Amino acid sequence: MLKNVRTGSSTLAGFILAEQRHFPTATGDLSLILEQIAFAAKIISWEVNKAGIANIVGATHSSNVHGETQQKLDVFANTKMITALDHLGLLCGMASEEAEGIIPIPDKYPKGKYIIVFDPLDGSSNIDVNVNIGTIFAMFKKPSGTVGEAVPQDFLQCGRSLVAAGYIVYGSSTMLVYTTGRGVNGFTLDPSVGEFILSHPDMTIPETGHIYSVNEANFSKWDSITQAYVEELKNNTETPYIARYIGSLVADFHRNLLKGGVFLYPADTKNPKGKLRLMYEAIPLAYICEQAGGRAIDGKRDILDIIPDAIHQRTPLIIGSKRDVERYLQITEDNRAEKKKGSKKT
Repeated sequence: MLKNVRTGSSTLAGFILAEQRHFPTATGDLSLILEQIAFAAKIISWEVNKAGIANIVGATHSSNVHGETQQKLDVFANTKMITALDHLGLLCGMASEEAEGIIPIPDKYPKGKYIIVFDPLDGSSNIDVNVNIGTIFAMFKKPSGTVGEAVPQDFLQCGRSLVAAGYIVYGSSTMLVYTTGRGVNGFTLDPSVGEFILSHPDMTIPETGHIYSVNEANFSKWDSITQAYVEELKNNTETPYIARYIGSLVADFHRNLLKGGVFLYPADTKNPKGKLRLMYEAIPLAYICEQAGGRAIDGKRDILDIIPDAIHQRTPLIIGSKRDVERYLQITEDNRAEKKKGSKKT
């Protein structure tokens, strides 16, 4: 049962403050950034919930850096994230999936030591059909540890360097899930008081799930390893799996985090380097997944071990319950061993 809101101990702000006490040298800067992200999420949630009756549904006449047509809510969410964070004096730079280059902190504001990257509205193609969408974010420190304007190279850090990551899912309720490296906790927005309330403490993903989430329409475009893996899940009579695919990464991941399972967006003949963005989608969710006891790979290596080459780099992603992901790796190893064995015979 949730604690009384009036105590403050079950609100996001109260929880963040309690967590801060575990770090004697903490300045409170990271806490303030997290609270501002929550503030932006409340505004975005409000707009999402009235999207059907307000003039904010539909496409704009512009495209983002990836050549994708921007939805009106994409632009709105991107703007709200930037304006909620750029004036704090705690960040040295930002990067968004919707922006071509890094987003500098305006000259009129002081610079801090933190870097933030975010996907302001994941799954935005589902807006006009009222399907769950979300926001994903991740934070690093400037590698030099100094205060000052960030340069592009400062953003190219592997996920092991993260100091925090999280997501907000806008659905039947609005939930914020985040980690600072001390486990994963989820908060549900109570619209009656306008506060995020701790609703899912110490979130862990089951070691083995029973859900697989993948767009099977792309089956013919996958490599033989991915095809074999999905076929094995479908035909597993010992532990039957069910297919659940929303097509909104945050929503699919959130469901599997709670219930156990695996999400796949593998490389294919159309997207040989993968489709999802490493920095804005894969790295933040991989960090959360590992903190919850799961695993995330690009098919061969852990997502958190990849050092990005560019801020808009793409990647394949297999993420979810630890044993489910490790089974994909085992099939990969078996395939490699079989090929090696065959080559020796010839």
